[in-house]
Amino acid sequence: MFIQTEATPNPATLKFIPGRVVLPAGTMEFSSRDAAARSPLAERLFGVDGVTGVFYGADFITVTKSDGEWQHLKPAILGAIMEHYMSGAPLLADGSAANDESADEDDEFYDEADTETVGMIKDLIESRVRPAVANDGGDITFRGFKDGIVYLNMKGACSGCPSSTATLQHGIQNLLKHFVPEVVEVRPM
Repeated sequence: MFIQTEATPNPATLKFIPGRVVLPAGTMEFSSRDAAARSPLAERLFGVDGVTGVFYGADFITVTKSDGEWQHLKPAILGAIMEHYMSGAPLLADGSAANDESADEDDEFYDEADTETVGMIKDLIESRVRPAVANDGGDITFRGFKDGIVYLNMKGACSGCPSSTATLQHGIQNLLKHFVPEVVEVRPM
């Protein structure tokens, strides 16, 4: 098994590409050892000293570290990923192919009168923003819309990334304002 490794814009996060499907649909984020209990792979990764976050995309896993050098952490992380796939264990402890999308949608907030506007915002995020963010090892999801402000949640490599504020305020905000005049600002949540 060959696992590719790619840098992300976030120096504390690396993207690992195992050459097979990781999560069939959506994304999933584990920001603590307790949350990782749902996934045998995430548990193994949190067993590596210094790992503070794990994120699953369609064909990649991003791992975030708190301290330590990647040159020391990478072999243990690669070993944990390889062991998981060689063992044949399911990605999730319950054997499901779940993701975080339904939980994300349950927490959305916006006024019913803004349903059409929110639909346009979501479509732009889905078609133009998420694919680019996934290339960097992360994800971005719509959280809400109120008083012209779009609230987005950054995940994976994008969470805590030094350039995420610039990405939000310049790239995504400009895109949304261009296509959806009701948007006045974009903020992280």
